[in-house]
Amino acid sequence: MFDLKDIRQNPDQYDANWARRGLDAQTPEILKLDEKRRAVQTELQEVQNERNVKSKEVGQIKSQGGNADAIMAEVASLKDKMAELEQAERDLSEKLNYLLSSLPNQLCGTVPDGADEDQNVEIKLFKDRQVADENAPDHVTIGERLGMMDFETAAKISGARFVITNRHIAKLERALAQFMLDTHVEQNGYQEMSVPILVNEKAMYWSDKLPKFDNGYQTTDGYYLIPTSEVPLSCLYAEDIIEGNFKPKRFTAHTPCFRSEAGSAGRDTRGMLRQHQFYKVEMVSITMPEDSEAEHERMKNCAEGILEALDLPYRTVLLCTGDTGFGAHKTYDLEVWLPGQGAYREVSSCSNTKDFQARRMNARYKPEGGKGTEFVHTLNGSGLAVGRTLIAVMENYWDEATQSIVVPEVLKPYMGGIERIAND
Repeated sequence: MFDLKDIRQNPDQYDANWARRGLDAQTPEILKLDEKRRAVQTELQEVQNERNVKSKEVGQIKSQGGNADAIMAEVASLKDKMAELEQAERDLSEKLNYLLSSLPNQLCGTVPDGADEDQNVEIKLFKDRQVADENAPDHVTIGERLGMMDFETAAKISGARFVITNRHIAKLERALAQFMLDTHVEQNGYQEMSVPILVNEKAMYWSDKLPKFDNGYQTTDGYYLIPTSEVPLSCLYAEDIIEGNFKPKRFTAHTPCFRSEAGSAGRDTRGMLRQHQFYKVEMVSITMPEDSEAEHERMKNCAEGILEALDLPYRTVLLCTGDTGFGAHKTYDLEVWLPGQGAYREVSSCSNTKDFQARRMNARYKPEGGKGTEFVHTLNGSGLAVGRTLIAVMENYWDEATQSIVVPEVLKPYMGGIERIAND
């Protein structure tokens, strides 16, 4: 959501920014609805004042024994007029709020222009760029060779885009999640949270997933299965005021995530790259406005640290205008190298939303010495997507000679002494 006063003062600035996302000018319709609503509000106030004056006249006339029928009829008419104006004000407010809530966040000036992911800008490369090997097996082949990944049974039980892992690969996935959580808590200063995976409509709206998010799962009684734990974590301070200046509040959670339309039709249908149910370790920060840019860089570094500790080749890219998400002001993606695909694939997305979500959820703080309140800034990032990291470990640590997965050094303490995963 946006500051209407600022839009009134700087309409061209907002339209120019939205134009970078390929949108037509939006402020003419915003300002037209705003002007109509304010005119109705003014008229409503005038009618209400007139009704109050005439109501007093009725009391005075009656106290003097006079006949107040004519004025009482005027009061009744004014009451009806107020009801009409109140409904008109509600209708205009709903239209204005829907329009504003359907518009994406303003982009940072450093976001490069570009139509799609091909125009994203690489800003970091960890380890030498890999050369595609047509003979490198992908995670599906590896998992099935080891007898520890079953897509067929999962499809029988649930349908497409599900998997059952077992034995050491199931343990490896759990080890990855535990390693990520421990690192973020013990080294990166995040507070571990266990959050609901069912949320209400308000939480989805507050975290900018509604009204635009259209690939979620909703229950028959109105709850939503979370598409990411960003939703509950970002809403921890919804409708709340933090007293005084504060240091960044950092939270992390490991949860299942659910998305009904996982990617474009026909893309990534093989294996577990895009699934309806997947696991992710999420990072969320709540900051004062002056801290959010530095926090964004820090969050990116925390996600990169996981990949580097696992010694996985990856690159970091700054998303261009055409690839930046709806609620993001600026986003970094971390893309891990997958030998089985001969390509880099996203494993983390770290975004600064600035006050975009905070305005929706009315999350504020009261600066020390200040008279009023200000909106906080919210940031979110994957730390990391567990399933995709599992794929990366399986493919990068596959040893063709021994037909086994070498367990990364940092995961050995979590694997109970297992150093290689083989079909024993």
